[in-house]
Formats: sequence, structure tokens, C-alpha cells
Amino acid sequence: MIELKNITKSFQNGTITTEVLKGVTFSMQQGEYVAIMGSSGNGKTTLMNILGCMLKASGGSYLLDGVDIETLDDDQLSELRNKKIGFIFQSFNLLNGTSALDNVLLPLVYADEYPDDATERAVGLLESVGLGDRIHYKPSELSGGQHQRVAIARALVNNPAILLADEPTGNLDSESSREIMNIFKQLHGQGKTIILITHNSSDAECAGRTVFLRDGRIYNEEAAK
Repeated sequence: MIELKNITKSFQNGTITTEVLKGVTFSMQQGEYVAIMGSSGNGKTTLMNILGCMLKASGGSYLLDGVDIETLDDDQLSELRNKKIGFIFQSFNLLNGTSALDNVLLPLVYADEYPDDATERAVGLLESVGLGDRIHYKPSELSGGQHQRVAIARALVNNPAILLADEPTGNLDSESSREIMNIFKQLHGQGKTIILITHNSSDAECAGRTVFLRDGRIYNEEAAK
């Protein structure tokens, strides 16, 4: 499903060039659950943005379901993101003045055609993450763990091929973190492909494989014990 070969990424600031990724190569099969782990400043965010088709590499190749990402223009990348990838962020990125239901429905607004069963689908997803009694609550009326549950439901509403989670427990207490990681476990059990970006070893242990990133390079991979 995902194949990265010798991915590099540099950023230019005036005359100064900063190399962030320095030849990243790895692949994922459909249905895998992979954690990408590393401390801050080692290229995790940049790699996530490339995997999520929000940023193009400076060099190398990235194939997503056989499509060469480098050949796509901005509109094509946007369409691919909306159809193929569900994003879950540390900061939740919910609209504060909007209900949980409307937050989940938001990605469907950008779909080619708004589905007839949109509301039914969104309600079902909120129920599946334990928020069936909170569908009309606004973010200010929900806890941090509930925020992330809404975000997970939103990420699933387009039935994406891949879930890309960026430090999804970073703003949560330990109990809420366990609950969120249990939801990911259930989704993986249902066949979802999951990429987890994290610096938390406990979260990474939930994945089937962990890829370790250091100084812009993959230096190790470990299968789950």
C-alpha cells in the first residue's frame, strides 16, 4: 500500500539549507499497524506530512496504492487526502462552535458528492467510539478524551484506506490514553491500516511494527513482541 524509497527532504531559509530527511526507505502492507517513533527534531513531523500527502519530498519516490505522489498537482493531492487518508491530531482540530456530529460530518462536505446517508454514518461512528449520547455536544462540553473520540470518528467518516495518527495521546491523561489506544486496537482488528506517529514507547508497543527514526534516517525496525 505504501512504498517509500530513499525519501529526502530539505528546507531552504535564505542561503541556509537544512536537511531533515536523509534517505528514508520503508514499506507498509494493507492492514498493517505501524508506529513511527523518534524524539522531537528527528524528522517525524516531516515524514508524517509526506506520508499524509501534505508535503512533497525533495528526492526519492513515494507510491501510495501504486500512485506516484510526485506526479500529482495540489488539487489531485487534496482529493487523494480526502479519499484515502483519515487524520487524527494531538490537538484534535475540532471546530469549537460546532457539535460533535457536525465536526464528524465536515470531511463529507469536501467529498465529490455528499452522501445521502451522511448523518446516519456519522451518528454510527460516534456511537462506535462511545459518544452516542454526546452527538449534539460542542467541544467545550466534552473532555479531552472525548475530543479525540470525535476526531477519530471524523477521520473514519470517509472510510479511508489509511488512518494517520500524530501523537494522538499527547494531550490526554493516562486513562484517556489507554482508551484511545484501545480504539486503535479495535480498528486494526477490523482491518484498518494505521500509521501512528509517536515518541511514547507505550503507545508504540500497541503497533505490530515500530520504525525508529533518528537524525532523519531509519536506524531500526522492531516487530511487536
